Amino acid sequence: MERALKVEKTRFDTKLTKVQKELFELATKIGGYRTLTDFMLSTAEEKAKTIVQQHEAILASERDKKIFFDAIMNPPQPNQRLRDAAKRYKEFNNQSAEA
Repeated sequence: MERALKVEKTRFDTKLTKVQKELFELATKIGGYRTLTDFMLSTAEEKAKTIVQQHEAILASERDKKIFFDAIMNPPQPNQRLRDAAKRYKEFNNQSAEA
């Protein structure tokens, strides 16, 4: 028989205006959520994930930008395979121009 994993829980309390609560309760009903808590947790988690993903994308793009510009500004010396390929390319283009 499988046992359910025990998930540690904690509390989160907040104060909100009456207008906010009424809006959230309406959204709970319209959205088909069982309870106001389900609605609040679901929407807050969804928004939190979006914010974190956007932040990670920005960090990745900043890191990629740094790597790209570093490679442009400080290119590595060509290795032997690249020099050989460039030589073959030049030879091929010279033959094509003569034909």
